[in-house]
Amino acid sequence: MMYGPIVDECHRLLERALAERGDVLNEAVASCVTSLKAGRKILAFGNGGSAAEAQHFTAELVNRFKKARPALRAVSLATDISVLTSIGNDASFDSIFSRQIEALGDAGDVVLALSTSGRSPNVLKGLMAAREKKIVTIGLTGKGGGKMAALCDHLLDVPSSDTPRVQEVHLVFLHIIAGEIETRIFL
Repeated sequence: MMYGPIVDECHRLLERALAERGDVLNEAVASCVTSLKAGRKILAFGNGGSAAEAQHFTAELVNRFKKARPALRAVSLATDISVLTSIGNDASFDSIFSRQIEALGDAGDVVLALSTSGRSPNVLKGLMAAREKKIVTIGLTGKGGGKMAALCDHLLDVPSSDTPRVQEVHLVFLHIIAGEIETRIFL
């Protein structure tokens, strides 16, 4: 099969990431569950494919992942085109997430930031804004975490710099988090 090497690489990276970051993944889930049980919310964001993954993740919390249950409080900060373009135009593209966190974030919330490089200026500013507001920060990124590493309470870095493979593992991590949240809150 001509796709075998891609599947093999993704599988290898997922196994390695889970072996190296399984404890962090569990801590991230616990932070999400604690926040949601306390009536707080999860704010997720990223650029490009990471924005799509943030939107996918929040949809699974608001609507459902695997079972019908009450909605959970989650918002993707990468989807409101009017907000994104007004901030980008009037202030700076680097402020599109931090400004929304300033408006919507509260202590006790969780921010879930995605950046395959760990260097996206707008993601970094969003994480800084979250820390200023005492919001728990979870980062999904690539090898080493880049500048994001120092800004995340829970860093889930995939041991690769290959963007498509990193994003594939991120999607599995997000499905694990969504499934665990659903299970732990709605036994």
